Amino acid sequence: AGLPLPQQVVLKPPASFRLIGQPVPRLDVAGKVNGSVVYGIDVRLPGMRFAAVAACPVFGGTLARVDEQPALALPGVRQVVSIGNAVAVVADHSWAAKQGLAALKIEWNEAGGAAVTTAQLQKDLERGFSRQDAAVARSDGDIAAAIQNAVAQHEAVYHSPFLAHAAMEPVNCTVHLKADGCDVWVGTQAPTRARDAAARGSGLPPEKIRIHNHLIGGGFGRRLEADYVEQSVALARSVKGPVQFIWSREEDIQHDILRPMYADRFSASLDAQGHPTSITHRVVGSSILARVAPGAVRNGLDSDAVEAGLGPYAWPAARLDYVRHEPMPGLTTGWWRGVGPTHNCFVVESFVDELAALAKQDPVQYRLALLPQGSRARAVLELAAQKAGWTSPIKPAATDGSRRGRGVAALSAFGSHLAQVAEVTVNAAGEVRVDRVVCAVDCGMVVNPDTVQAQVDGGIQFGVTAALWGEITIEAGRVAQSNFHDYRLLRLSEAPKVEVHILPSREAPGGIGEPGTSVVMAAVANAVFAATGQRARSLPVRVSPA
Repeated sequence: AGLPLPQQVVLKPPASFRLIGQPVPRLDVAGKVNGSVVYGIDVRLPGMRFAAVAACPVFGGTLARVDEQPALALPGVRQVVSIGNAVAVVADHSWAAKQGLAALKIEWNEAGGAAVTTAQLQKDLERGFSRQDAAVARSDGDIAAAIQNAVAQHEAVYHSPFLAHAAMEPVNCTVHLKADGCDVWVGTQAPTRARDAAARGSGLPPEKIRIHNHLIGGGFGRRLEADYVEQSVALARSVKGPVQFIWSREEDIQHDILRPMYADRFSASLDAQGHPTSITHRVVGSSILARVAPGAVRNGLDSDAVEAGLGPYAWPAARLDYVRHEPMPGLTTGWWRGVGPTHNCFVVESFVDELAALAKQDPVQYRLALLPQGSRARAVLELAAQKAGWTSPIKPAATDGSRRGRGVAALSAFGSHLAQVAEVTVNAAGEVRVDRVVCAVDCGMVVNPDTVQAQVDGGIQFGVTAALWGEITIEAGRVAQSNFHDYRLLRLSEAPKVEVHILPSREAPGGIGEPGTSVVMAAVANAVFAATGQRARSLPVRVSPA
């Protein structure tokens, strides 16, 4: 306790490292493979009952009335409980609860939200382009002079959709509310937030809440939220003994805390060689920080919404600003794997790719011209291009009308730098298959390279799903999608080959769980353009048949 704290910790030379940089197998793999690990949905308690839950399908709606008798007449059904916007059937087993829920005759009060559609929400976002109250995130150089002296200008508008998390383990929460407190068994990314939600739902002080945290069958930001914990505890106030609340897959998708929808507008002034002399980017969309950490929003600026909004590039002059627009009452947006860069990387890298195409220049070389010599971002781009064989012709598709292409994208975020090259095949029907993704990573000093490999690989597969199919649409004020038949996920047989190349570094460690998702979405879109000549200004990628 008497030793002085060093202002800067000096590490020994890398040649002397014994553990740092060495691969270490995960200790939880065996249990996951043999099924012995316990997820939240696996919790079993003496005398526990099961509950199936339904909430108003229209955002902002409430429960008007429910006829319980058809459910209570079924074997195994014990009771029907409800709160303001949800109803649950409690039963001896989960199948009886599910059957009982289906038997209920429910009348919802839709509260005027039933007229809202995705098309309307997109138009609302675009109105933000003309607003004069944007919060400025960055302003460099003399944009007015650059525009006045420009040889040409290029503008583009992009749209990014709502996205669901669609984790394999649907939302669930087990609650035992007793006189001396409340026990909650749940898989959560935020135990303190879950505790506070349980306190609100039960009316008990936080110190009376006991959270039993479990492994998570997929989080991706969804289990940072605690809406389902508060709902479960509120419903459990009418239930004697422990009860497990399980959302169906349909409830899980249709009442998710969605990745925000965004609209983005770009404008660039260009010189005679097609190189940018200035760029402006306006982001319009929901503010997650305003809901979860309002103190972090300064002068109207949500730093997450604009993160990586100008890419890693050294623009001669640049402006990045943000307009907050919330979609509709009751529709809550939140974190999704990759957060702000999941849309910013797509729009920035698509726009840069458009500029390269206008200049009739190679996309990699065009980007390198915007990256400083010796920069970490430049190094990963050069390595990714080299490992992908960028300068060699891509192997042609079979003679069935398919087309092939390579696309590139780069990102600096979370203290890490990544570049990816994606190879795609587009068949005659316009269906896209991602064949290969090569990723170069500089995430600072790496302690366990196996973890970096796993996180980047997993992030890429997650991002490929979003690039090809990810889209939640709103019809009549409710989510149109309901299950994996209309909210598709990447299958194992569809997964691309992934190569991860880690640059040695002594820089401070950066984040690696998030950025791989963002980069691949942009790289795939650019690869589709290379294959077909069709530019995606919104996701998921859609290609017209040949």
